[in-house]
Amino acid sequence: MIINHNIAALNTHRQLSANTANTNKNIEKLSSGLRINRAGDDAAGLAISEKMRGQIRGLDQASRNSQDGISLIQTAEGALNETHSILQRMRELSVQSANDTNTSGDRSELQKEMTQLNEEIDRIQSTTQFNTKNLLDGSMGSAVNADGANINKNASLKNSLGAAIVSTTVLTNLTDKNGNNLGITSNDSITISYVKDGTTVTNTFAVSAALTIAALGTTDGAAADANQGLTISAGAAVVTAANAGTVGAVNGLTITIKDASGNVRTAATNALSSFSETTAAANKRTDGTANFQIGANTGQSMNLSIEDMGASALGVKGLQISTQSQATVAIKVIDQATQKVSSERSKLGAVQNRLEHTINNLGTASENLTAAESRIRDVDMAKEMMSQTKNNILAQAAQAMLAQANQQPQGVLQLLR
Repeated sequence: MIINHNIAALNTHRQLSANTANTNKNIEKLSSGLRINRAGDDAAGLAISEKMRGQIRGLDQASRNSQDGISLIQTAEGALNETHSILQRMRELSVQSANDTNTSGDRSELQKEMTQLNEEIDRIQSTTQFNTKNLLDGSMGSAVNADGANINKNASLKNSLGAAIVSTTVLTNLTDKNGNNLGITSNDSITISYVKDGTTVTNTFAVSAALTIAALGTTDGAAADANQGLTISAGAAVVTAANAGTVGAVNGLTITIKDASGNVRTAATNALSSFSETTAAANKRTDGTANFQIGANTGQSMNLSIEDMGASALGVKGLQISTQSQATVAIKVIDQATQKVSSERSKLGAVQNRLEHTINNLGTASENLTAAESRIRDVDMAKEMMSQTKNNILAQAAQAMLAQANQQPQGVLQLLR
């Protein structure tokens, strides 16, 4: 018998220590709810889990970013809603002033409200902010490297043979797109009106048998107009403003044909006035496009630009309705401004709808990634309880066996009796 080394006790003690350590780990996992509490529990799993946690928190923040973006858009769109209402009232005033039942005094009173509404558009443009960022003054617009002039096109005109018009096409041969002659004769008069920087420009001259389409860009059929010039490009009448920037823009271009009795030739007037702005006037500016971070990683973003929605940019700055002719042109100018605001609101609404889908997608991705991270990091409570119960019983059994092993060396005392 050996008493210096109790092998049974040593073995039992080792088992007891292991069982106790395992029990402690079980208790730690059960109390924290985590399978991985330190790198030693699962080194690779910890690294994967932490990367997933970074993605999850990034996705959640991106969702909040998108919600903030929607709030910004709603702020801008809400302001433009009021701009729309103002433009509708301005148009109503213009239609009212265009009626010759009004006296010059009546129109003067109408002009007072028009002026105030104009100033309110500029106030909305300059004071609409989100988190102190101006939204409608063009500072959030995309970069414009050089001042640009606006361009208006009219593609509804044909010559007498149904072919595209050219600069030498005479007015008396003009037809509409369906080949119907516009009925312009050499006894008619032609009036060209437009608004430039709040001033209504009106040029009237006689139609002659030799008057060409190119002459519409002149002051009197001969001398060039310093504000705008009409050219012919690809069969379309194109008006490019002579001056760049929003102040130099030509707005509400209207061409009116009247017969010798002063009656308006409606078909000819409508066809000749069917200009649409294809390129808006722009002032030079640096890029202010808003960048929304809508993903967890670098480069997962989207841009939003909001154009200048002031009176000058809309072409209604200083708009006059003090005379019947001014009011008539103002109606078309306001229609063009309304279309610009509608276009901007449509863009904002489209981006808002996109962001709502983005938020839904981010929420789904975050949920699924959280589930994956949970499988790596979280403990299965039922399974861990089974393991803890087993290790607890083994520890108690080892403790009892250690007591038995410690009793074995005492058997040598029997030899001393």
